[in-house]
Amino acid sequence: MTSPSTIPQRLSALRQHLRQQGWQACLVPSSDPHLSEYLPDRWQTRAWLSGFNGSAGTLIVAHQQAALFTDSRYWEQAEAELAGSGIALFKLEGAAVPAYVGWLKALNVPESQAVLAVDGAVLGLAMTQSLSDALAAEHWTLNTAQDPVDAIWPDRPAPPMVPVFEHTLPHASTPRADKLAALRQALKARGATHHWIATLDDLAWVLNLRGADVDYNPVFIGHALISLDSATLFVAPGKVPADIQARLAQDGVQCQPYEQALSALRQLPPDARLLIDPKRITWGLREAVPPGVAVIEAINPTTLAKSRKTDAETAFVREAMERDGAAMCAFYAWFENALGQEHISELTVDERLTAERVKQPGFVSLSFPTIAGFNANGALPHYRATPDSFAVLSTPQGLSAPGLLLIDSGAQYLGGTTDITRVWAIGTPTKAQQRDFTLVLKGTLALSRARYPRGTLSPMLDAIARAPLWAEGIDFGHGTGHGVGYFMNVHEGPQSISKAVPDATMAMQPGMITSIEPGLYRPRQWGIRIENLVLNVPVVPSVANTSPGDPEHGEYLAFETLSLCPIDTRCIDLSLLRADEIDWLNGYHAEVLKRLTPLVSGEALAWLEKRTRPI
Repeated sequence: MTSPSTIPQRLSALRQHLRQQGWQACLVPSSDPHLSEYLPDRWQTRAWLSGFNGSAGTLIVAHQQAALFTDSRYWEQAEAELAGSGIALFKLEGAAVPAYVGWLKALNVPESQAVLAVDGAVLGLAMTQSLSDALAAEHWTLNTAQDPVDAIWPDRPAPPMVPVFEHTLPHASTPRADKLAALRQALKARGATHHWIATLDDLAWVLNLRGADVDYNPVFIGHALISLDSATLFVAPGKVPADIQARLAQDGVQCQPYEQALSALRQLPPDARLLIDPKRITWGLREAVPPGVAVIEAINPTTLAKSRKTDAETAFVREAMERDGAAMCAFYAWFENALGQEHISELTVDERLTAERVKQPGFVSLSFPTIAGFNANGALPHYRATPDSFAVLSTPQGLSAPGLLLIDSGAQYLGGTTDITRVWAIGTPTKAQQRDFTLVLKGTLALSRARYPRGTLSPMLDAIARAPLWAEGIDFGHGTGHGVGYFMNVHEGPQSISKAVPDATMAMQPGMITSIEPGLYRPRQWGIRIENLVLNVPVVPSVANTSPGDPEHGEYLAFETLSLCPIDTRCIDLSLLRADEIDWLNGYHAEVLKRLTPLVSGEALAWLEKRTRPI
């Protein structure tokens, strides 16, 4: 853990470097050359420099001031971790770029000195373009030539060197050659001859490879250049075992050193037509493209393809959900029996729940750091207990306090990725807690039961989950739902059920897996979030017969709830639920009981039967 006293020293060293280079300020994003969500240690630059360890946030350091910009998920965490650093917290409510530019404008720097430095190798192309335009309007210049922090980070970690492994049959049911063939067809349809893949989930998916270079995401550091008749994987020497290299070669994929990626991009033939995704490629990569090469900006075809799980994949996902549900039953049975009898903290919850998942067939790793937040800690959407700071729930002498425990957790299995949030009563919940819990539950149920036309832009569904909360003058700061990969990243696009500005790539299609997770947070009191993963499935809507000339209703989709774990009915205010909502919940619990009963026994089975009783 970084000592708070270290941060001012690092900031001082950076400021000295800025003055030497003639830069007025530098921007440090939470990013790497592959625009990953979870970063290898080498690119944990913002955390190293500021002490703020949240997974999202941008730091700007100027000669006399410094500021960290982050959204509502991290406000309380950032306030605590930035204390004493001299870095001001700016709470983002909307678009980030105007906030950055407004802060820089307020510095009142002479135009001749107004230079903002940033490492172009880790800043997204789309972000760079919008930031550059916004800065130019305020007479600031953006310098992307080098990493401003590298010169003052003497013991910077090296890139990870964990070996790559194959995702094989039966779980990888679509052969690598078939995925490459489909990608090339998509390139032809867009008039492209070449395609660059920098995002690690796209890379791992199309090649049926996996790794462990990024915590919680089974991916590896690399790039790929795909043409209509060849493919090159740029990866550190030694990371791909010889037998896998041989099988890659059989499918027309050659391995080259990671360091040669930029050179290969610079050597594209003049008649090449390169497809790149501006949201999934960095400015540094875009600058390496030769001036004469035609560039086609569009979403990576692999991003769309991997978001639509095949029937074979969804069958394995359902199995993974059952295994995950069985692990949770075993944990919660122990947990409820041990409350008031043993020493249990938020750390214990993480350890014991993880231990149960590890026992399940096909388990590989967690899919994100477990969030176990008791009472006030549950009000921090991305809270994580640490050995230096955690809450105690119980001791052998009894409960530490009554309240609500929020547990957001998930795992990576060979046949799927899980992510589920439940809130449990510790002692007897209050009327206010039951009311809040039920309002969130109504939001989860409302969206879970929705039917919508195929192709609906996913942000349009966001209001369905928020409506029960909005009716009471309540909202939450995070999105309602994110896409989920198939033994891949727990956060996956292109769909996003959120307040995001919709674009055509966010259309809901069959086979997509998305979370539904509305929340309600009472600062310094409690937090509630009820999350399931759902699958887009075709459905025939119940509509009246149409007359000649009426518009066609088209194809419709509905959500199949995939996650299998009881919802704590002790926390429900039944007076706030309609009969149809109660019916849905009872039906869900009946399905959970049926699917999990064959996988559990003893105390876990007894707990499952108790917590799925109809209400």
